[in-house]
Amino acid sequence: MLVALTDPIDPAGMAILHRAGHEVALPGAEGLEALLTRAEAVVVRRKLPDDLSARAPRLLAAVRQGVGVDMIPVENCTAHGVLVANVPGANADSVAEFAIGQMLAIARRVDTMHAELLAKGWATARARSDQAFELRGRTLGIVGMGAIGTRLAEITRDGFRMRVLGHRRGMNAMPAGVERADLDALFAESDFIALACPLTPETRGLASAARIGRMKPTAWLLNVARGPVVDGPALVESLRAGRIGGAALDVYDEQPLAADHPLRDLPNVILTPHAAGLSSEAVERMSTGAAEEVVRILAGGRPRSFINPKAWEASRARRAALGHPRMEATA
Repeated sequence: MLVALTDPIDPAGMAILHRAGHEVALPGAEGLEALLTRAEAVVVRRKLPDDLSARAPRLLAAVRQGVGVDMIPVENCTAHGVLVANVPGANADSVAEFAIGQMLAIARRVDTMHAELLAKGWATARARSDQAFELRGRTLGIVGMGAIGTRLAEITRDGFRMRVLGHRRGMNAMPAGVERADLDALFAESDFIALACPLTPETRGLASAARIGRMKPTAWLLNVARGPVVDGPALVESLRAGRIGGAALDVYDEQPLAADHPLRDLPNVILTPHAAGLSSEAVERMSTGAAEEVVRILAGGRPRSFINPKAWEASRARRAALGHPRMEATA
């Protein structure tokens, strides 16, 4: 069958797809939409059309090479029998370590000292150490206690002896050493706030103007989740006014970040291009995990990380209509 890739994947993932006998293709001059009209599966690293099923009449599987499935129109897929899967935890270490790097750079003024050492000299740069501080004893608030949030909590709690506050949907127990906190308290008490939650209707705008207004004047907001989790204009206003310490942002409402975006002109921000989960190790794990899910689904099996299990029966009917072998009747 034909597996469409929205973007290149690691060679290890390609090898898995080829060993299973599938054709693999990237968008060429024809573009992604033309490729989707012929594909039985798609490995996803960019936003797919909201009416995906109408544009991809042969599609059986949409597999996210990563965690967040906001790039896939899950409801549309469910209604038309397209199975959706992701690869949870594959980039947890990478994203957690990235957030640690952001906090260390902030605490020790690394970017400022680097720029001033080059532009103004040794003495001026060294003077910035007067503003440096240790992470030990500081409070980190984590919104989203999935694989990424849990790993970040473990590193900061055990490695840096930070106080860790956590917020998650539902009442599942927090990891050991993490204090459960409601969002208002978490924003008010934390020295660093790390957003590591999925983008859902409930989390859109979660870091609202009111909650940003609760932050300490020295606190930093770290977003390794999705841009729309933050009220962008409210954040820019607070940064411009110096009402919070700053923001380290890896994701944005619209990507790539526009050349004239106001964030580019602010001194109290660290901007990176949605790269937190893109270490070489994480890319290989995400690629192989996504490829394995594609092979499993196209062979008639249920995905291990099944986002829309309600689509199972409709998917069996879709396969039959397309002339593919019958799927497994049970998990």
